Amino acid sequence: MKKLSLFTILFLATLFLYAQNEKNIVAQSSYKKEIEKISSADKIQKAFAIIQELEPVSMKELIELTQIPAPPFQEQKRAEYFKKMLEAAGIDSIWIDEAGNVLALRKGNGNGKTVLIDAHLDTVFPIETDVTVKLKGDTLYAPGIGDDTRALSMMLTVLKAMNKASITTESDIIFAATVGEEGLGDLRGIKNIFKSGNLKIDSHIAIDGGDISRLVTNGLGSIRYKITFNGPGGHSWGAFGLANPHHAMGKAIDYFSTAASAYVSSGPKTTFNVGRIGGGTSVNSIPFETWIEVDMRSLSPEKLKGIEKILLDQMNRALIDYNSGVKTGAKLSLNVEKIGERPSGVQKEDLPLIQRAAAVIEFFKGKTFAGTGSTNSNIPISLGIPSITIGRGGKGGNAHSLDEYWINENGAEAIKFGLLMLVSEAGIAK
Repeated sequence: MKKLSLFTILFLATLFLYAQNEKNIVAQSSYKKEIEKISSADKIQKAFAIIQELEPVSMKELIELTQIPAPPFQEQKRAEYFKKMLEAAGIDSIWIDEAGNVLALRKGNGNGKTVLIDAHLDTVFPIETDVTVKLKGDTLYAPGIGDDTRALSMMLTVLKAMNKASITTESDIIFAATVGEEGLGDLRGIKNIFKSGNLKIDSHIAIDGGDISRLVTNGLGSIRYKITFNGPGGHSWGAFGLANPHHAMGKAIDYFSTAASAYVSSGPKTTFNVGRIGGGTSVNSIPFETWIEVDMRSLSPEKLKGIEKILLDQMNRALIDYNSGVKTGAKLSLNVEKIGERPSGVQKEDLPLIQRAAAVIEFFKGKTFAGTGSTNSNIPISLGIPSITIGRGGKGGNAHSLDEYWINENGAEAIKFGLLMLVSEAGIAK
């Protein structure tokens, strides 16, 4: 029997755990009938044909966008390029907001509602990363080719097809290319859109997943901190006895891990992780600082607040306990910096937006699997605004790695899925 590699075992385990958190949803008959009616409209059929014809252009635009580096906080060049693409496709008005999001308004016939559809501009890779797209057989390789650049090209083709097929919707639609979805970007782009006093959005669709049969319908909340212990520093021999931040941090991590483990052992699933640690200058130097970065997650806002309090309490406890034993020189100080906060939220499966999505998936002969994720949808869900994250289709893998790839396997079908999903939510005008 052939042995599985460690990577394969971990990959399969991840899929299993994800599947455990998914729920199969079957669309109600009224929504199935609604989608069948919309999909049979001449303009929708024409739009589907246009999407198929635009396949070479969609692929060309995917490559062009992928080859523009766009780390969080450095998305400007890609944003400007995408803005020009949207303008060329045809839009009623377009602007870049104070956060750096590209926002393009396509007016409906005036029922007063607005649907937002977005894909994020940023990738996880540093600005100096080689993002040249390489074609090997039928596979495109490049950092960020799938996550989330494919979604940008998909959204652009949806807009083109709607324009060329002369589709008018009841609601206004805002096509958005958002900044700061990844990592320490902390959803800053979508947070700005939903900030009080900005745009009024009635429902939201994010494109940021894989298979179109899978939806993110619940937002997994997270809180992240950078914790730093600071001291005077000195030579490991000559200054021995001075306060050592590394030693204090060891105590702090132990205190936190012990208390947090007891806390998460019951109730809604809640997790914690010390993901990064650093500090010090050499093996023979007492460090002047030690830092850790901590990630905590839960679907429950209450549990998330609870584990956040445990972290802060245990860091302060460790500081006091360690400093009580310092006999020489200055005592340690503690710096606490919140570096990320994504609110959580849960939605009912009978929500019209979710039911429409399930009906559209079934129209494309799929089965709907709804699950939990940490995406741009977290923000509207936490505010009580209907939101889902849908897949970008194709076949991809190795996201967030230098050998990320994407294959255009039924890619046009995913774009048709996106168009039908959007038009069904916005309402097709008669």
